[in-house]
Amino acid sequence: MMIAFIVMLALAFGIGGSVLIVTSTGNMLSQTQDAAANAHTLILYTLSTISYASHGDNQNRDYTQLVNALARLDGQGGNSWRSLRLSDDEGVIFVTRERGLYDNRLIQSVETDNYAVITQRSGSGDYILQIAGRFEFGTQALYLESIHDISHVFTARQYQLVVYRRLFISIILLGAALSWLMSFLMTIPLRRLSRVTRTIASGDMSSRAQLHGQDEIGVLANDFNNMADRLEENINEMKDTMRRQEEFMGGLAHELKTPLTSIIGYADLLRGHALTDDDKRDAANYIFLEGRRLEVLSLKLLDLIVLQNSDFVFLPIKIKNIVDETANLLYPALEKLDIRLTHDCDDGECLIEPDLFTSLLLNIIDNARKAIDGVGTIHVSSRITGSACEMRITDNGRGIPEDELENIKDAFYRVDKSRSRMQGGVGLGLRLCDEIVALHNGEITFESKLGVGTTVIIKLHSRE
Repeated sequence: MMIAFIVMLALAFGIGGSVLIVTSTGNMLSQTQDAAANAHTLILYTLSTISYASHGDNQNRDYTQLVNALARLDGQGGNSWRSLRLSDDEGVIFVTRERGLYDNRLIQSVETDNYAVITQRSGSGDYILQIAGRFEFGTQALYLESIHDISHVFTARQYQLVVYRRLFISIILLGAALSWLMSFLMTIPLRRLSRVTRTIASGDMSSRAQLHGQDEIGVLANDFNNMADRLEENINEMKDTMRRQEEFMGGLAHELKTPLTSIIGYADLLRGHALTDDDKRDAANYIFLEGRRLEVLSLKLLDLIVLQNSDFVFLPIKIKNIVDETANLLYPALEKLDIRLTHDCDDGECLIEPDLFTSLLLNIIDNARKAIDGVGTIHVSSRITGSACEMRITDNGRGIPEDELENIKDAFYRVDKSRSRMQGGVGLGLRLCDEIVALHNGEITFESKLGVGTTVIIKLHSRE
């Protein structure tokens, strides 16, 4: 932009200045020629008058009066000519100074009552104007020539050129400085925008161009910020999708444990114990139901975690029945650990999604199991109060430190890292529980005391 501005300025000023100097010189030269022609015409008129008054005789060729008149005119001060010359067809009659300046070819182009003009440069370097005119002396044609110094016109032109060159250089330098400053100031926002792009490219997606205005750069900055906002949203969506996929995989792995434990437990009963036909049928039924529930649960976890789908069917189901089924599923595993599961639930109904709610109970009871060292008890109770249902799951395990309670619902958070790894925990159980409770329009809270145990409180509100 700076170079383009300088080139345009140089062309404009160069062409304009040249035209101005040429025009000025031409006008001055024309005025000088007009003044010289007027003076020459006046002399011709004077000589013509003398010729008419004296009735010049071309046979005698007596040009005394004409010569005397020219001598007197040339001797007067303030004349515009440098030299005068009078001649006829045979040669020079009279000439004042500057004999060598005359071009003898000029009088050949002179017509009566007209004059011819030529501009030339003398040997000394001066510019001169030669004017030739013709008049009649009786029947004889005479020629009057005058030499005029017009060097001042070309001297003035040379002075104008010198001034123009200096002014041209000054204007170009000033224009270069101004164009550089203008370019620098105009590109400041672009440099800021460039820094922001590099910052974003380095990974800081929150960086934005702090440029405001209604000009083109302001519009560009606004469009850039909109693009960056959209890009950041897309990246955050991708990160969120990846996070949900990780949670789904972890949640699915977590949810596989309890059904598989039940399936393995009942399969072990079938394999290693002598059971009645009814007991065998019940064990096989539990294995079948748990397999089907695991299949349905995996699809619902996909909808809940990855797709974030909330379009589930909620049915009015007795909490007592869900707790009974869950307790039967956990019986084999808890019995081996000397953990007693008891429940005391109202006979009322609550709108729930059966598979997800079962998963909620399994996760919480499984966490209670992990918190118990040796013999212990887990108690489940529920109460229906108006349009809400409150459930409490209490254990007599190790308890949770008070400063850990606010973090236990975070994904992949584990209170006891080493123990959770040994027991196969990934830190997604309570995170999944929190989402299931939220899906049921409820909240989950925790009360715990070290060495005494933990109580999980679930409050579900009517979705109607």
